[in-house]
Amino acid sequence: MDGQKVKEEVKRLGGGAEESEEFLEELAAGLAASPGIGEEFLFFAETGDFSCKAKIEGYTLVDILVWQIDHFKAQMDRGNTGMRNNGSKMVLRAFDTMLKMEKEPEKYKQLMQTETGTDYPEKY
Repeated sequence: MDGQKVKEEVKRLGGGAEESEEFLEELAAGLAASPGIGEEFLFFAETGDFSCKAKIEGYTLVDILVWQIDHFKAQMDRGNTGMRNNGSKMVLRAFDTMLKMEKEPEKYKQLMQTETGTDYPEKY
């Protein structure tokens, strides 16, 4: 995998994501160090779609996005609208979460199965 290409694409997508340089640099380094997730990222950067080849405990990036969107919506309900129209930020955060999940799969699997981001437990 081309680490320089990963860095360039993170910078390109990060331009509109309103993320710190530190976050973007750490994300690029993590993606370059993780071949499966890095390839998934490059596929997304080139096509705007997800291959869903990278999986952790059976979860794909799309699963992580769905889980995070529920949290983003809960934040918007509280007046934090920073991600309302920021798809780049959502996607970069999902890749960051997938890298974290790769290191701590049980922790994130548990979170995804129990946290919905809603304010009432009976939703699911």
